[in-house]
Parts: sequence; structure tokens; C-alpha cells
Amino acid sequence: MSQGEIIESMRARAEKAAAVVSSAATLEEAIAYAVNLTAEEGGTTLAAPGMDDAAREALGKACGEKGITLLDSPLRDKMTRIHTAFTWADRGIADTGTLVLNSNSEELRLATMLSETHVAVLPTDKVVPSMDELEGYMTDHFKNGAGYVAFITGPSRTADIERILTIGVHGPERLHILLAENLDGGEK
Repeated sequence: MSQGEIIESMRARAEKAAAVVSSAATLEEAIAYAVNLTAEEGGTTLAAPGMDDAAREALGKACGEKGITLLDSPLRDKMTRIHTAFTWADRGIADTGTLVLNSNSEELRLATMLSETHVAVLPTDKVVPSMDELEGYMTDHFKNGAGYVAFITGPSRTADIERILTIGVHGPERLHILLAENLDGGEK
């Protein structure tokens, strides 16, 4: 399977799981997407844990232009105010449309679990065909002892309340994935 076919499979499976999949050619495009989406949804806050200093500065400027507050750490003090989480995915699994995030940071866990909307940048060279190809990544991740890895497939959903499908109970109501070819530099 070519990398192009893997990416198309990722897109199709993620969309089937109710994620919105778009592309971003530059960090500026990814930032504009996240900020504009937040404004369109009527959100006033955005959290971006793990972003490097240059990306955070550009994000802060873009947020300021739209009247959106870029939340600072610690997010624990702002848990009920996170509208949008803007993160970087570590891997993608094409056959399920799943994002994989190294979630050792409490800040990242809070943002991705408590936001209304999650916008994740997924570098296309980090997408693998199936879970089997994650063995090396997972082995390396857990070499240093306990850690957290989040597997995110679509927006949060549950049917454990009278077997009625409900979106957004245990996490974000909306998931947007930005496929980014050769885009690097947003994460620490």
C-alpha cells in the first residue's frame, strides 16, 4: 500500500467516525484553521499544550486578532473554560482513522478531554496502515516506565445511557484532523 493510499484510508475511516478531515500546508494554515473554527463556533478560548515557543507566539497573535483567549498553564485552573484544544498527533492509524497522542502531560490530557472541539495536526509521514505498525512506537514509549497514550477515533461518544448514542459526554463533541505533509515545528 502506498503512502498516498494509507492517507486516503486514514481520511475515509476518520470521516466515517464523524471526524472532519482537512489539510494544512503550513503551520500558519493550521493555526488559522483552529482559530477561525473556534470563532465560527462562538468559542472564546483555545488551549495548545505542548506547542513550541514560536508556534505559541504565532497562535497567540492569531487568537488576539479574533478576540480569542489563548489559555496559559496550568489548565487545571481553567478546566471548565476550554473551548478548543489545538494539539499535535504523534501517529495516525489508517485502518481505524485513529489518532495516537503521547499524553504523559496532564495539560494535554485536560485539553483533549475537556474541550468542546479538538483540532489535531497529524503529519502524514506519521500515519501507519494498522495497529501492528505501532509496535516499535509503543515499545519505545513505555521503555521509561508508566506513561499515557491516547487513542482517539472520532468525537467522544457513548451509548451507556439507556443505549442511546450520545456525543461529547466523555470528551470533545467535535474532532478536526489536519493532515499535514512535511509540516513540523509546532510541537515541543
